[in-house]
Order: sequence, then C-alpha cells, then structure tokens
Amino acid sequence: MPEIAEVETVRNTLKKMILKKKIKDVNVIYPNIIIGSIKEFKDILINKSFEDIKRKGKWLLFDLGDYYLLSHLRMEGKFFVKERDLPIEKHEHIIISFTDNTDLRYHDTRKFGRMQIVKKEKLGEVKALAKQGAEPLSEDLTKEYLYNKLKNKNVPLKTLLLDQSIISGLGNIYANEVLFASHLNPLKKGLDVTLDDCDAIVNSTNKIIKEAIKAGGTTIRSYTSSLGVTGHYQEKLKVHKREGLPCPICHTPIEKIKIGGRSTYFCPNCQK
Repeated sequence: MPEIAEVETVRNTLKKMILKKKIKDVNVIYPNIIIGSIKEFKDILINKSFEDIKRKGKWLLFDLGDYYLLSHLRMEGKFFVKERDLPIEKHEHIIISFTDNTDLRYHDTRKFGRMQIVKKEKLGEVKALAKQGAEPLSEDLTKEYLYNKLKNKNVPLKTLLLDQSIISGLGNIYANEVLFASHLNPLKKGLDVTLDDCDAIVNSTNKIIKEAIKAGGTTIRSYTSSLGVTGHYQEKLKVHKREGLPCPICHTPIEKIKIGGRSTYFCPNCQK
C-alpha cells in the first residue's frame, strides 16, 4: 500500500506532468470508485484544469479552482500519464483526457481506491479528512501531542501508529521502521509510553519520512509509482520484510509477528 512518502512522490511527479492542462473528457469505466454522482463528477471536471495538487495524509487533493478532486489510492491504486491513442488496459478504471491528447489514467487491480468531487468550502465536512491526525514533518507532531494521544490507550504501539487519527499518512512499512529506530517494542501499550518514548517516535518518524520522500518512497511487492519514478527507500529498511536476517545493530535475527492482522517486524533484543 502506498504510504505518505509514496503519495508525496506521486503528488510531486504529477505536478510536473498534468498541471494547467485542460480536461476534454472523462471516462468512468468502473463507477464504484466514484463517491457520489457520476454525472456531476464528469460535468465538474470537463473544461477545468488542475491548478495544483495537494496532499493530506494518504489523500491526494487535485485543485480545480472551486472544487477539489479527492483521491485515495488504497492498496494498489496508481496513476499513469499516457498518450490517448494507447489501448486502455484491463485495470484502468478512470480516464481523464486532456486537450493535448494525453490521458491521466487511474489503474487499480483491486478496485479499492476512491475518488470524490468536493466544493472547497465543504472540504471540512469530509469525514475521512477531518479525522486525520498530525502529519509527519509538521509542527503539530510534537512529543506532547503524541503522549496525550497515546497515554490512555490499552492498545499496542504498532496499532496506534497505524491509526490515521493519531499520525496521518504513516503505514505498516514506516511504522515498523519507526519503532525499530525508537528502540520500542511494537507490543508495548500506549498507556505505558513515556514522554521520552514519544520524543523518540516523533524524531524517528520525521527523520525516516524525510529520507523516504527524498528517495522517492519504497517500492515493495506490487506497488510502484508508475510515473517513471522508482522508490529506493527499500534499500534502507532495517527491519521491514527482513525476517530471519541479522539486526543491523546487534545481529539478532529479525522476528515477524502479527499485530492487529498486520505483519510486524522487529528486533527482539533492541526492542525489548
């Protein structure tokens, strides 16, 4: 699943490729990806241009002037920019055609992604955005903020770091890496964390996400940016997908467990 670094990479790449292009047509092949009226979706997009592309957590916000096109890639959503005369492939579900004979094509093997048109003044009414927590690299993500969010939770730290209402945009890969860098056991409960623990999490989160964005994100399994950019942060991963391999600090074999149904990798020595 694309996480904050991957979504940021998609955002930055698309900004170089599609801004200011006038939209000529919209083809909705799989309607369930669209939240709301298909007709309204098309009518608002046609003859508009994307003025900017923003991001909130794992959501992309395509700026249409008076509206935003919101897009969440979910598990395997990808965007392609292609010449219009190229055949539409099996899993290309939304085709936005520009007047310069190029397309922005949304590809999603599992069809879990979602898009929605929202008036700018009603953006705050979108529940999925309103409940987003503090973002990595933002001034809102402080040790005090995090401590207050975690201190009463009888839930494992790993699960809490995946809660988008606490830290927005952090997913499974980076949660594993942050906990390792913070020397914290993923099973430790929120109510047992200290202010120092939270300081370590905040510092590790900011450092790792900054490096991951610089590296273009992480290319693992089926997810690649699909826009001519391949992430390289997987080369720096310390624990994720490294079960049985030696810990880069103490050489103890990395272990894999399930927490809340999510694969969790950690060093049993460094993260006691």
